[in-house]
Amino acid sequence: MKQKKQEDISMKRIAFANQKGGVGKTTTAANFAAGLALRGYRVLCIDFDPQGNLSEYLGFEPDERDTITELMLSAVQGRLADPGQAIRHNSEGFDYIPADIRLSSAEFFLTQALAREQILNRILSAPVLQGYDYVVIDCLPSLGVLLTNALVASNRMIIPVQTQNFALVGLNDLEQTIAAIREQINPSLKIDGVLATMVDYTNMSKAVESQLRERFASVIYHTAISRSVEATNSTYLRRTLVNTPASKLGGQYLAVVDEFLAREGELHEN
Repeated sequence: MKQKKQEDISMKRIAFANQKGGVGKTTTAANFAAGLALRGYRVLCIDFDPQGNLSEYLGFEPDERDTITELMLSAVQGRLADPGQAIRHNSEGFDYIPADIRLSSAEFFLTQALAREQILNRILSAPVLQGYDYVVIDCLPSLGVLLTNALVASNRMIIPVQTQNFALVGLNDLEQTIAAIREQINPSLKIDGVLATMVDYTNMSKAVESQLRERFASVIYHTAISRSVEATNSTYLRRTLVNTPASKLGGQYLAVVDEFLAREGELHEN
């Protein structure tokens, strides 16, 4: 099977979010973006976490150019900086806008801004970004105004869930946040999928995965991501798993991308 890109699709924005940290969210977002690029799509990643883990994973080195922090702060101040000049190019075939720790201060400024939930949406609506097929947003592990911005700006959402103890804690709050945003601000937002991550052969992992598959039967991905030292090595080497030869996890992430594209009706035989 060979995949190809439809020429007439509009840009889709996918938020990767879970208020619980340590679930493999950043690794998933980076490899999802790389997988879409391998399938022929034009992809932009947004690091929307003040920790900047996605930026580091993609090889970002601090420079004098803007990050998502400056773009957010300038928009709050009533002037929209050019997001095009904040784009960095990744050697694996997709682009990204990095973040840094100063993004945490944006949460304070956003609380005082008019239409504060729409700031990221305004940035992503800039004409210079409309050439991308997909925008992948790596969200911070928190329920707050930054996450709200990401969900208001997105039309798809993927929730990575670690198959370990207490994995389901907080998902109710996240689901309520999604429902409120969908009802009040962004009716186009939908949960595209729940992804089981860090799966191993322990009874705990099996039990949690079973609970996930029962609770999210209509949206959970058939593919699950195994627990492996490959993920740690990948972040250290700053190279995605889907572009690492013979990577088991890389194959799993690519299978998730293909599931996503099949759901979207954008996976085609040639």
